[in-house]
Order: sequence, then structure tokens, then C-alpha cells
Amino acid sequence: MNQNNVLNAAQQDSFMTNLVAFAQEHRTQHWSGKLGDFLEKILPADPYGVARTSHQYIWDMIRWTRTEDADGNPQCRLFQDELFGVDESIARVMDYFKAAAAGSEVGRRLLLLLGPPSGGKSTLVILLKRGLEEYSYTDAGAMYGIAGCPVHESPLHLIPHSLRATFRDTYGVEVTGEACPFCRSRLEEQYGGDFMQMPAERIFISEADRSGIGTYAPHDPTTADLADLVGSVDLSKVAEYGDEGDPRAWSWSGAVYAASRGMLEMIEILKVKREFLYLLLTLTQEKNVKVSRFPLIYLDETIIAHTNLAEFRRFLQESENEALLDRMVIIQVPYTLNYKDEARIYRKLISSAAPAFREVHLDPHVLHAAAVFATLTRLQDADDKESDLGRKLRIHAGEDVEGVNRGEAERMKHKGAEEGLGGVSPRFVINALSNAIIRSDSNSLTTMDVLLALKDAIENDARIDPKKKRKWVDYLVLSRKHFYNRWVKEDVYKALFVSFEQEAQDLLDKYLDEVEASMDNRPVRDPITSEERKPDERFLRTVEETIHITDSGKQSFRQEVVRKAMGAFKRGEKFTLDSHALLHEAVQQYLFEQRRDVLRLVSSSMRPDDDVRQKISVVEQRLVGEYGYDAHSAREALNYVTTLLAQE
Repeated sequence: MNQNNVLNAAQQDSFMTNLVAFAQEHRTQHWSGKLGDFLEKILPADPYGVARTSHQYIWDMIRWTRTEDADGNPQCRLFQDELFGVDESIARVMDYFKAAAAGSEVGRRLLLLLGPPSGGKSTLVILLKRGLEEYSYTDAGAMYGIAGCPVHESPLHLIPHSLRATFRDTYGVEVTGEACPFCRSRLEEQYGGDFMQMPAERIFISEADRSGIGTYAPHDPTTADLADLVGSVDLSKVAEYGDEGDPRAWSWSGAVYAASRGMLEMIEILKVKREFLYLLLTLTQEKNVKVSRFPLIYLDETIIAHTNLAEFRRFLQESENEALLDRMVIIQVPYTLNYKDEARIYRKLISSAAPAFREVHLDPHVLHAAAVFATLTRLQDADDKESDLGRKLRIHAGEDVEGVNRGEAERMKHKGAEEGLGGVSPRFVINALSNAIIRSDSNSLTTMDVLLALKDAIENDARIDPKKKRKWVDYLVLSRKHFYNRWVKEDVYKALFVSFEQEAQDLLDKYLDEVEASMDNRPVRDPITSEERKPDERFLRTVEETIHITDSGKQSFRQEVVRKAMGAFKRGEKFTLDSHALLHEAVQQYLFEQRRDVLRLVSSSMRPDDDVRQKISVVEQRLVGEYGYDAHSAREALNYVTTLLAQE
């Protein structure tokens, strides 16, 4: 048996163990009994947990998923591996539930998620639903209802109003809500009004079982029927019970009943008729619905809706919608402006794609270069120069940019009114990536392959106007020039050295020693011979000239370097390459000049001899072994960097 088979067998055993444990746990957590048993055995252990509203239950679920990272920062396990770059929107959603759970007026508002297509709205809601399902199987998330109730209502609804004040004084929680018509009818007919005999049971949230989660997706507005939400008379049962007003003759299949005690998701809510909206907003504010032949039906559920910008803007233009807007809490879910988070979205989408796609090797900069392009299309339209756009993008990604102080960085990170609400969606990029994979003859894609695929996708998309096409193609050029070129050159530079990091740090230390001696006007002691000599001005200028520091500007540059080095020393930190971006680049360029001959051999030797082939092979092997390339993309990277150098 080979190693892969052993690994698969171990994974299968582990999965089966987890599956059996899951089944046993779910089987042992069920509970059922009469209301009297419930009040005696279940209620006293956790009165608050039993009496929770839907908002309180969801907020407790969110808190249950919270953890801390290695630095002690709070993380929400529910979202952290699925949603990237929308932390601000997630924080606002959590603030909504926190406020609603505390009993504020926010809990009487419909939550509307607003954003562009493929921005994460649906995923956010899906994760909340999956979290509720999982939480309901825990001890902390135990939920109880009247057995057989079509709206899974709380057994506490059976407590008579005349006894509720005493109940509050005894258990410290408030009973709100009324028994539904179905349970009232059943109480009288089956139990002679003895509510202590009504059956109760533990219930579990499940979208598939229509328990605690309801989902409504609009179809043709002209044929949409409120019955999809609130049900209708079941004519097949009218003959059996003899009365259309009998609760047993009503079809309790509406989405609002399935969502009772939990959450109702309304997909593309602004496409529905206005009467739908009034019903939902009344349900949110008053916690009841009115259907023909029945009194008000009490329902406690959280309504989360989502819609796109086009529908919302049309909705805003109609003045009669002002009252509806006033009863909504609107949270924007824009595209991320952090290209690193955008790349994480692509990686997640690829990991869930077909095996044929997952098996294609992508060079280490494919996703980030595509993400840079996508993020550029989402920035506010402005007359910024290429370099300014590049700096702005790096600042949004949390990178230090030389010459930009913290205050200016915060100003540049401030979003414009439309930033993140338009531009390229993750789906557009993934489609282009998929096309590049399909067209490729090999199982290896380079960054240039994908940038060309994106260019093709832009030029052949009839939805994009010509002016925008030209601008987006320019963004592809910017992504290559200011980002990919720098990344791939850095990889090749490092691959040219056996121990690049150490050599670079040694050179940095030497530069710093020479600068300090030069500024203090003192000699430098040779570490080997102990002889003293003057600071090596030629070495200093050679390093500085690689980043175009002029002779007149060298003194201010050196002062800035020493100032940063002293700051690091005072903080107890080591002054490294990451401490000064420009000096980092200068050190790389200086070291690279010492190995430039190897790259020249790549392009100049049509039939390299063994010695040349060996030198090139070593560089390629390091790119593959240490920097995430495969043989094909490593060779392409070397050729590409060689071409760049020839153009300089």
C-alpha cells in the first residue's frame, strides 16, 4: 500500500469516527415532554436561554463563534475563512445584532444588505444560517417549542396573561407573544384547555426541514402571491374540517412560518410588490402578521434582506418608499479595496472549483496581479497619476509606502462615495482565469497568461462601454508595470543568491555603518585587519544611485535612514530591510548587479554549454523550490525579467 492510500485510509477512518460521533450527539440531545415537565426540568436551568428573542439568539450564536488570534485580537470563526475584505460590513452587522439583542429600536427594523453582485451579501447570510443550525445543537443553543406547532413557537406562549407578571418575578424573564391559532384550537379540542398537558420538545434549526430558517426568492412580480409568504387555505382539508376558518385547514407552508424563532432571508427584496414589503416591515416592527379568517399571528423572527445597487437606486426614486426606507437598517457590503483580500477570495473560489482547475499550477503572482487590476477598477474615478494609484492601492493593502506618513495614509484609505460599489467582480476574474486554463496546453499558468486573458475578457464583453474598456486595459498595464514587474524581479533576484536574506542584511548593516561614520566624520575600523580607513563614499553612492538618489539629495536621504535606524534601536527592534522601503530596493538592486551575468546568459545563449546550463538550472530550481513556481513558470519568469533588463 503506497503512502497516498495510507493517508486516504486514515482520513476515511477519521471521517467515519466524526460521523458516528455527530449522529450519537444529535440523537442524545433530543428532549420531549409535557409543558409541566418543561417548566419543572428545563426552564429553571436557563430561563434567559428559553425566553430569548430571535435577535438575542442570533447574537448569542455570533458570540459563541468568537475566538482570539495569536495577538489577542477578536476573530469570528463564522466568517474568518469565508469572507475577506468586508470586515467593516461584518462589524456593522454584528453591531446591529448586539443593539437589537439589547432591546433597542434597531430590533424593530428590517436589515438590508446593499452591494454590488458577487460582493459577499449572500455568503454572509448563508454563513449566519449555517451558524444557527450548528449552534442549535449545542447546550448553549438549546431551543424548545410546542410539539407539532407549525411555527415552532415557544412553550412559554401557553402561560396565561394573568400569570405572566408572577412568572417574570419568579424567573426574571419576560414572556412575550401569543399562541398561534393552530395551537389554541388544539389546546381546546385535544386537551380540554389544560395547557400543562400540551407537549413540548427541543427543536433544532434547519433550513432543509423549514425549521427556524425561511428563504424567499422572488419570481415574476406580476404573478407573485403573498401566499408564498403567509400561506393560504388548503382546499383539500376544508371538506375534512368543514370550515375555511379552521386553523387545521390552513396551509402553514409560507416562508414566514418556516423562519419563526430564527431568520428569514429575502433575496433581491426590492423586486417584490410593495404589499410584500409592507407585510415584512409590519412583521419586523409589530412581530405579527394578519391573514384572512384569523386574528393576528405572533411571529418572532429576524428578517435579513439583500439587494443590488441598481434596484436600490430605482427604489429611492419613488417618493412613496420613504416610509419603508425609514424602517430599514441599511448596511453596505462593497467590494474589497485590499488586493490581498481579493486574492484570498480567488483562492477560495478556485479551491471549490472542478478538480481539473485545481490541478493547474498558478505562478505565485497570478492571483495578486489579477486582484490588483480588479481593485483598481473599483477606486473612485480621478485624474490620479499611475504612481499615485499604485501608492493608494498599496496603502489599502496595509503596506508601508515611502514618503507617505500615517495621517496621509489614513486620508488616502478613506473611501469615496462610490468606491467599492462598482468595477470588476470576483466572478469576472474567475471566469477569465477559467478561460485561460481551458485554452492552455499545459497545466501551468503564468501571470502574463492571466493578464492577457483578462484583456481578452474586457475587449469581448459587450456590456462594457468603449471608454471604460480603454481605462480597464490601462489598469492591466499598470498592474503589470507597478506590481508584477517588481514582484517577479524580486523573486529572480533572490533566486540568484544562495542565501539572499543574509547577504542583503549584511549589505544593509555595512551601508548603515558607512553612513553613520560619514555623518559623524570618523574613520571605519576594518573588522578583519582592525585597520582604520575613511568611510567608503564610492560604495555609498553606488547603492544610492540604484534608486536615483542625486548627489545633492544624498545627505537628507542618509539622515532619514539614520533617524529610522535610531528609532528602531530605541524600540528594541532590529533595523532590517523591511524598515525602509527605498533602501530595501537599493540593496536588492546592488546585489543583483553582482549576478546580472547569469540572466544575460539566459537570453544570449542559444545553445548553452554545461556550465551555463548549470547556472541557469540552479536559479530555476530555487524559483521552484523556494518561491512557488513550477518548471514552466520559472523559465518564463527568467525570460521575462531578462527582457525587462534589456529594456532598462
